Parts: sequence; C-alpha cells; structure tokens
Amino acid sequence: MAILDDIRRFWDDDAATYDNAPGHRPTSAAVQAAWTAALEALLPTAPSNVLDCGAGTGFLSLMAARLGHRVTALDLSSQMLAKLSAAAEAEGLDIAVVVAPAHEPPMAPDGHGFDAVIERHLLWTLPDPVAALRAWRAVVASNGRLVAIESMWGDSDRLEALRGRAWDLVKRWRGTAPDHHGPYPAAVRGALPLGTGTHPRSVARLVAESGWTAPRLVRLRDVEWTSKLEQRLPERLLGVVPRFAIVAT
Repeated sequence: MAILDDIRRFWDDDAATYDNAPGHRPTSAAVQAAWTAALEALLPTAPSNVLDCGAGTGFLSLMAARLGHRVTALDLSSQMLAKLSAAAEAEGLDIAVVVAPAHEPPMAPDGHGFDAVIERHLLWTLPDPVAALRAWRAVVASNGRLVAIESMWGDSDRLEALRGRAWDLVKRWRGTAPDHHGPYPAAVRGALPLGTGTHPRSVARLVAESGWTAPRLVRLRDVEWTSKLEQRLPERLLGVVPRFAIVAT
C-alpha cells in the first residue's frame, strides 16, 4: 500500500528529534507519575502480555515494562523502534520489537494471546483504523482488553480547533521548535479517516464497530492537571487538550 510507504518515511525521518517535544516524552517527574498511575489503572495486573501498537520511541512500552509487564512493541517505523530499543537497553528492560503495520500485529510470545492491546495517539495515522482494531482483537486473549489512549484535537471539535490555532500563535511568538521535523504530507492526512482530528465520540464508535465490546471512556484528568501545572503564562490560560482512554473487552 503506497500510503503506508509515505507514512513510514515520515516517521522514520521524525525519529531523530521526536522525543525533543515535551508532549511526546514529558520530562516532568509529576507528569510522568500521572501517566504511570493512569496506565497502571488501565492495564491488567502485572505481569501480563501487553502489545503496544504504534509504539514509536516507547512512551507506553517503557512505562508498561517498568510496571512489570511483558511488552511487545509494534511499529511501522524501524527508526522509531531503534530509539525504543536503545532506551530499553539503557534501563535494563526487556521489550520485544516488531516492525510491521498496525493491521498486522504479531501473536503473543506464549501463544495464549495478549492480555492487553494499548495505543497512544496512533488511530489518526491509520488508513483503516477499523481493520487495525479488528486485527488487534484477533490476537488478544479471551478476557483481554483494549486501551486506546487519545486526545481531542483538530476539527473534530470547534473549541479545540480554536485552542489549537491559539497554541500555534503562541509557539510562533515564543519561537518554539515544532513538534515534528516537518509537516505531515497533506495528501496523506487527507486520506486518513481521522486525519483532521480525534473525538471521544468517533473513537468509541470505531472501537464498537470493530467488534470490541462494552467500550467505556476514562478521562485522564491527572495527566491534564499535572501538564497544566508545568505551563507558563499565557499557555496556562489556554489549558491543555482533553485526554481520554477508550477501554473495551
């Protein structure tokens, strides 16, 4: 699929500087603690088999491994996974990595299925998020769960779209470095079902459509709160994007 080559190329090129953006890899101990508490509450009891889809440089994978889970990290970008492997080695963590698109997940290492499939800010980059969600469901154990961590951004909500434009103005005023090495290709973004933004309503609908049962929403308020505490003025007045998880079984 040609679009996957374009997506892979973008994230391979982005890997070198991806972790420089605070939103991608928070350096605040409080924000890290909030994320760790949120993930621990969302995952099954450790140790369990966890598949991290769209793992990137390892934000969730490293956290889950620190919590004692057996983690397999899946990503289309080999360069992103190379950064993840280096970080895992530096911490003495054992994380298996698989280079493949999201709709081609591996089987669990013990053959009994994954206890949880997790993702963070991946769904918007997928050409067919329903196909990926169905594929993840196929490799999860009978009592396993999905944990889809997303935020509300872009044109999915008028207020969040305005907030995003205000943030862009403040970043330009401060001369803040962009979050990525370059803009996402417009043609690729236009072909993505969620390329213009994600909303709890659309994510929950896709999860249900793909066959997962009993989707429920968890607002990640402590992550939002601690992130806001790290902001200066006028950024604090603009607040942070709403963060949430859709959990299903």
